[in-house]
Amino acid sequence: MSQEDDEKYPPSAVSSWSGFVYQGKIALYHSLKLIHDGDLDFELQLDSSDDFAIYKNGKIHSAHQVKAKISKNRSGYTNALEKSTLIEYDKIKGTPRYFHVSVKLDNTDDYKGASGETVKFYQYGSNHHCGLGEIEGLTKELIRKLCEKNSITISDNLVNFNYCLLSEKISTKAIYNHKLNQVDGISENRAAYVGRINARNIWDELVAKNPYQDRDYYAVELKARLQTHLEERLDQMLPTMNDATYERARRLCEHIRDTHINELKTLCQMMKPSERFQDVQTSDIRRYTNLIQAISAEPIFNHLPHYLDRKNRFYAPTALDVDENEDCESDMIREMKNNEDLLILLFEYNHLIASKAEASFTFNTKFTNSDDFDNKKATEKLESNITKSLCISVITKDDAEDRLNDKATD
Repeated sequence: MSQEDDEKYPPSAVSSWSGFVYQGKIALYHSLKLIHDGDLDFELQLDSSDDFAIYKNGKIHSAHQVKAKISKNRSGYTNALEKSTLIEYDKIKGTPRYFHVSVKLDNTDDYKGASGETVKFYQYGSNHHCGLGEIEGLTKELIRKLCEKNSITISDNLVNFNYCLLSEKISTKAIYNHKLNQVDGISENRAAYVGRINARNIWDELVAKNPYQDRDYYAVELKARLQTHLEERLDQMLPTMNDATYERARRLCEHIRDTHINELKTLCQMMKPSERFQDVQTSDIRRYTNLIQAISAEPIFNHLPHYLDRKNRFYAPTALDVDENEDCESDMIREMKNNEDLLILLFEYNHLIASKAEASFTFNTKFTNSDDFDNKKATEKLESNITKSLCISVITKDDAEDRLNDKATD
């Protein structure tokens, strides 16, 4: 595609990951608000004409600029406000323009730019701002109202489930646009401009029959919880993060977003290998992400986040909090006996980095392969020292760093 062709499309913010998180949540909220008001004939466009825009019949219906935590003073947004008033690309005279902020400002009066166009500060009820931690609650309340309005039986779990699915839909589209740009070589402005989400597709997700029969609720919910924790941590820590720490957190966040639900269950099983995956507690998520941030070596984000030493041995970070070595050993062996999926994983990732442990330790599982839980002949061979069994190493952060940095000859 020629440069001249690319210039037909408005510039994009696809490359700006930090803005993408907040604007995706705001875009979902506004779309649901339109649907709640009876409008199903629009398309949501991410990162092109503006941070997001609403199109109807091929023409822009409203343009939205989204800013997270720049300043509490209106003056800190002057350049962005002026940019919002520009007459360019699809934005013509009279196009409704809205400005979204995450913090309370000293002045939220309408802004009139040099073009003569006016930008309004978007309202969330009686407020002109909405923080990252508040938008989820507002969006879930809209989902509840939509379901009640259309006589759909609702529960807290179903509201949460639908919120997770719709959030994933927005994220997937943004990731797809990014993939078109990074992998397929299509300009990011064109990738976002042509990749819109139809309002009826959003609605179809809400009214889908028997969602629990079609999708794994716990995995969907967990993906959203992992993502929310990472986003909130970044939101809180951004002012004090150096570039390297921010980049690692960003990559982990994108990896979680890009991980298929079925693969995510594998990740969660390895996060807490001493327990069967059903649900992972917030404390587990915190320990796991903090460990990845604390280890000096760069993780490899391929399938499961992991590390390699100079002998190409795999090391998997975990949320293991080891008080007693023997208890941890017995918990893991018991789980391996009843969980073939975990056993298969541990044959590949048998060096586990604990989030907390007094000392590193190794134990013999007495398994020679994943088919051996009740194989009498395999057990006899093992006891005769004919076959080598799987040994699991649970390693402290410091010992793991020594190995990963080639300070040990282990």
